[in-house]
Amino acid sequence: MIDFDKVRAIDFHTHAEESCGCHADDGYDELQSTMAQYFNAPWAHPPTIDQTAAHYREKNIAAVIFPVDAERETGYRRYNNYEVADACAKHSDILIPFASIDPAKGKLGAREARDLVANHGIRGFKFHPTMQGFYPNDRMAYPLYEAIAEAGVPALFHTGQTGVGSGMRGGNGMRLKYSNPMYMDDLAVDFPDMPIILAHPSFPWQEEALSVATHKPNVYIDLSGWSPKYFPKILVQYANTLLKKKMLFGSDWPMIAPEKWLDAFDKAEFRDEVRPLILKENALRLLGVTG
Repeated sequence: MIDFDKVRAIDFHTHAEESCGCHADDGYDELQSTMAQYFNAPWAHPPTIDQTAAHYREKNIAAVIFPVDAERETGYRRYNNYEVADACAKHSDILIPFASIDPAKGKLGAREARDLVANHGIRGFKFHPTMQGFYPNDRMAYPLYEAIAEAGVPALFHTGQTGVGSGMRGGNGMRLKYSNPMYMDDLAVDFPDMPIILAHPSFPWQEEALSVATHKPNVYIDLSGWSPKYFPKILVQYANTLLKKKMLFGSDWPMIAPEKWLDAFDKAEFRDEVRPLILKENALRLLGVTG
């Protein structure tokens, strides 16, 4: 188990990749190499779960880690949630595993979600509406949300523009419209006890994200995917005031290394009393470690 008193921070947004590597035959290699260029990432292939754990252990940072099940929409082969759970179990001193299920799987996906939480240590679920090709408030997703809400674990949604497919022909088929954070307002109404996390500064819908998080008690924001030096002023303003207990540190590893994010965070205009909330305390409360 993670000793949360000793870790310096909790990174709420990191990605899991298969140990066997990317798959050239389904186009995933090209996608990842293009994304690495977009983010200026210093690798040819994303690190494995074992490599991620070693890096975070060295940096003394706990990490929420997840795959993305976008196989139906993209053709990219799914990283099996049970394999992710087993790999993370070997690093339970530093990794917090989330799963990802295509909401189009309906009751089948809901059954898998219940089993993953009850029997395999999964602590939450990741959705990427743009990659998975769905509106988050589409009723077809509700059986899966019901299972997540019953389990009492968070649902984390990509919001805003994405580096996935950026610069590729036709954006590699990625439709940005699905990731408007205002769609999560419906979920916050219909599932008021399910913690919902809006991932990233939600460009071009930053104010929508802030509005939903301010209005709905169960909605949080993770600050991943951008260096803090580029954060919109209004985001920093809300993080320092109205939403100081609802903001979460996230890097978007492996595209952004946590130490680089934290270095920029140190230089950004966040209040001293807010920094520990963002770095760890809000995450501990959201994960149910503290009240």
